[in-house]
Parts: sequence; structure tokens; C-alpha cells
Amino acid sequence: MHLTNSASLFLATQLTLAQTVVTITEGSPSPTAEPEWTSDDTFTSAVLNSTNSYRNEHNASDVTWNNTLADFATDYLDDMPGDSCNFGHSGGPYSENLAKGYPSTTLSIEAWGEERDDYDFDTGEFDERTGHFTQLVWKNTSDVGCGRKLCGDRQWYLVCEYWPRGNVVGQFVGQVQEEALGVINTPGLGLSIVGIVSFWILAS
Repeated sequence: MHLTNSASLFLATQLTLAQTVVTITEGSPSPTAEPEWTSDDTFTSAVLNSTNSYRNEHNASDVTWNNTLADFATDYLDDMPGDSCNFGHSGGPYSENLAKGYPSTTLSIEAWGEERDDYDFDTGEFDERTGHFTQLVWKNTSDVGCGRKLCGDRQWYLVCEYWPRGNVVGQFVGQVQEEALGVINTPGLGLSIVGIVSFWILAS
């Protein structure tokens, strides 16, 4: 445990067939009435627009909204009692990114996307610091579905599921491509509580 920019940082890893990485930083509460959180249509559009913006920059086709994935994410959140938000991997059959505490859905996804600043495109290997970005732009992934929940601490909790799974060991070079010259997304991240979960799988 250590302090980073007056925020606490926790990192835990677990290795089985897949590796789960959970990162949580502490910050200020997020707006509870932001339309990207409260309106279903606006939420879905924000997920797709933000995700596909990054994917287009990295030569990956647009993903489409998948209600099965969205229902899985929503059910996972709904199974948490009351307004509690137990931050952790669902253990489901899909790739999964989580975030908590950003002011909007767009900023949550941009947090994952901006991990690309730390990704080594030359080596093309999994890194705990960049696993959420690599899933976001994984070329073979075609579907996304997300859920969200307002937690008791007035933080929005975002869960996104992806299919087919990304972050497959041995496939990073072909699946995660560098952004085109001069095409770079510049988000405003702000201060927030954020937690992110992703995992990588071993190629059979």
C-alpha cells in the first residue's frame, strides 16, 4: 500500500488459467445525474462511440452492442446487495473491464484507452498496466455490452464485457496495432475513483 497523488493505490493479482488485475485509486465522488449514466440510450451510445473511437485509431473494426453481454454485466451488478459495490472480477466467460468513479461513461473508457501511453507496441506482450487498453482495441473482438450501478458512496460503477475474448497470449502483435500517425484521442480524465479489471488468457 502506498500513496499516489494523495490517493491510495491497491494492486492484487491472481494467476490461474487467467490473470486478474484489480487497481483501485481513491478520489472524489462523481456526478450522479450525468445523462451518460442515467439514460439507457445515452449510456449505450457513449460506450460505443468511445470504444469505437479508440478502435478506429488502432485499425480495429467497430464493435456492436450485444444485449447478452450487457445483461450479464447488469446481472453481476444487480447481484450485489443493496447499494454496495464489491469491486472485483465477475469470473464470467467474457473479457471484462471495470471502472468506478469517473464523471461520465466516456471518461471511464478513456481511462482504459489512455493506457496505450504505457504499452510497448514493439514487444507486443501483456502488461498489467495496459491490459484494459489492449482489450479495448483487440481486433478480433466484435461485441461489447456494459452495465452500470450507482454505489452507496455516490460513485458510478461500470462493467463492460467483450466477445470474442482479447488479451490472448501470443497474439498481441497482430491484434493490437499502433495508432495511425496524427490520429490521437485527447481525453480529459479529471480526478475520480477508478477501478479497472481485465485479464489475459493462455492460447491453447
